Amino acid sequence: MSDNSENREGFVVDLFHHNAWANLKLLNACEGLSDEHLAANVPGTYGSIRDTLLHIIGAEVSYIRRVNGRLPGNPPKRGEFPGFEVLKQAAAWCEEEYVQLALSATPADMVVETWEGKTARYRLTALLTQAINHSTEHRAQIATILTQQGIEPPDMSGWAYMDEMGIFQETEDVTG
Repeated sequence: MSDNSENREGFVVDLFHHNAWANLKLLNACEGLSDEHLAANVPGTYGSIRDTLLHIIGAEVSYIRRVNGRLPGNPPKRGEFPGFEVLKQAAAWCEEEYVQLALSATPADMVVETWEGKTARYRLTALLTQAINHSTEHRAQIATILTQQGIEPPDMSGWAYMDEMGIFQETEDVTG
């Protein structure tokens, strides 16, 4: 495998497009659930489905704000479920912001943030890794809560993404 910028860009774009696709797939699957289902929680998870969805999208918006100060037009507020449409709009906004950040990131780029009299410094690439990992972990927690309620969670795997995007192609083996 060659190490050129085109391969890097394709890899980065796929990671963040899959992340947004999975977030939107989960938001769409949960949008029709009852209040009882959305309030459900299972030990070992972040919290209710509603709280976890807000946490996922709110964190993604927060990570972007830490880097470039930008927010979506209608950012979700911490602790206040804004409804599915606001979360979906913020998730779509995050996708484009993450792609741009990731494509321009270098190992030398640092994020610097100050709060409560302390300053934290860390690599932008590490924050982008956190963004992907954080969302994946909490989507899996919501899938667990759904399963415990007898609800089939959506398939948010890379395989499902490839299939749905038309980038997974099978052909008949005509050799031999």
